[in-house]
Amino acid sequence: MALQVYEVSLEMIVGVKPLLEMVAKHDGPLADQMKRAASSVVLNIAEGGESLGGNQRARFRNALGSAAEVGAALDVAQAWGYVGIEQARPVREALGRIRSMLSRLVR
Repeated sequence: MALQVYEVSLEMIVGVKPLLEMVAKHDGPLADQMKRAASSVVLNIAEGGESLGGNQRARFRNALGSAAEVGAALDVAQAWGYVGIEQARPVREALGRIRSMLSRLVR
């Protein structure tokens, strides 16, 4: 199943990569958690796209939770001063689109 949200989530990964490098200089575990959460978004969307019914919604809900986790990791990175607001803006915009699309898919 080809899903636009899958493509947007891959774009989010591309945007997260340079931020991960910045965060890793100060906080390796936070960078690792952000990386795992971002990967989880894509992987759960892919799994949900091939699932049916309740399993599909569960995978999309997992992806939604992981997207929220990426956003929270960005909040923490910004609060510590590892990443600036403008640097994070493209990723936050992609996360907003992802969360909106996934919210529609889990209904």
